[in-house]
Amino acid sequence: MEENLVNWFEIPVADFNRARKFYEALFEKPVYVDSRFGETMGFLPMTPQSEGVGGAITLFDDFKPSGSGVIVYLNGGNDLTPMLNRVEPAGGRVTIPKTKITDEIGYYAGFTDSEGNHIRIHSRH
Repeated sequence: MEENLVNWFEIPVADFNRARKFYEALFEKPVYVDSRFGETMGFLPMTPQSEGVGGAITLFDDFKPSGSGVIVYLNGGNDLTPMLNRVEPAGGRVTIPKTKITDEIGYYAGFTDSEGNHIRIHSRH
């Protein structure tokens, strides 16, 4: 069995409560919070760790939101349109509309989250 090249990601936030509300609205699921080692993390919805990639929003002194860093692609499900439609009501901004890549790869879109991070979403349809 092949393994994912990525197994974990963290999205930096400046205002944890604002970011938590944004991602809960985006996924329509709760973001679970844990604080350890001086870092507050909000775990994004995911399958059990042994079955896929997971991630969190993170409030940490040395970890700042940025629009000029690594781009994370979130799973938009079967069709990314419903998720993309929740971005702006939740406090984000759509920066790239749903765009076809190829028939085989599917579609992507981009947005800026409530903290200023550039995020992408992908779906097959």
